[in-house]
Amino acid sequence: MANSILLGQYTETNSILHRLDPRTKLLCFIVLMIGFLMLDKFVSYAVATFFVLGIMRASKVPLRMLGRGLKPMVLILMFTFLYHAISTKGTVIMSWMFIHVTLEGLQNGSRFVLRIILLVLLASILTLTTKPLSLAQGLEKLLSPLSKIHVPVEQFSLMIVITIRFIPTIMHELDRILLTQKARGYDISSVRRSKRMLAYIPILVPLIFTTIKRAEQLSLAIDARAYGDGRRRIVYKQLEWKRLDYFAGGLAILFPVILLVLKIGGI
Repeated sequence: MANSILLGQYTETNSILHRLDPRTKLLCFIVLMIGFLMLDKFVSYAVATFFVLGIMRASKVPLRMLGRGLKPMVLILMFTFLYHAISTKGTVIMSWMFIHVTLEGLQNGSRFVLRIILLVLLASILTLTTKPLSLAQGLEKLLSPLSKIHVPVEQFSLMIVITIRFIPTIMHELDRILLTQKARGYDISSVRRSKRMLAYIPILVPLIFTTIKRAEQLSLAIDARAYGDGRRRIVYKQLEWKRLDYFAGGLAILFPVILLVLKIGGI
């Protein structure tokens, strides 16, 4: 189960994206998300899919790994598709009792599902190609102007990165607890699907306990290293914009521009 959660994990593939400045990747991710707000018709979705596929190819992350990261989203994607299929008014193509499936609902459901998949893939590629410390440093540099109005930028950046990094850690801990339960003769996979959600409730107690314990250990480790509030902390590796960063930023800006032209042209 832990291997299916890609958010917070890092893999070294020596790709172009790995060599980009973390600030560039964060800004490009924000620009692409803004572009996703303009997705409307089939052509715009095709352009977005082309951009994401290009980013996936440039990251050199195996497609099997990215596909595995979508498995935890299956239930959410199915619910999103079914919700739009039966809640959108239009031409009814299937009816059962009070449930009516419309053609427009199927189209809207497919669009929203594709949008979620593309966003999840982008977020996974961001963390797979960026080390947590580099991500924290990049986020801290981007938010540094807010420190002039006494915003704790350093603490905020560290908190965000630790939260992302804790996601796979919690999943690994869940796998360990499930294996322990299985060794004691209780296999949760043998429970019927209708009762499986309730079977996870007793597992939440040790999971929460171990998570809090890990958080306390991490807090003590930070204090032992005299991290403090992180202000005026020096770093070994200095961030520097390069020609490749400007090129990647230009490509990212090109994405919403193309979508805006398509929207204005009614394509």
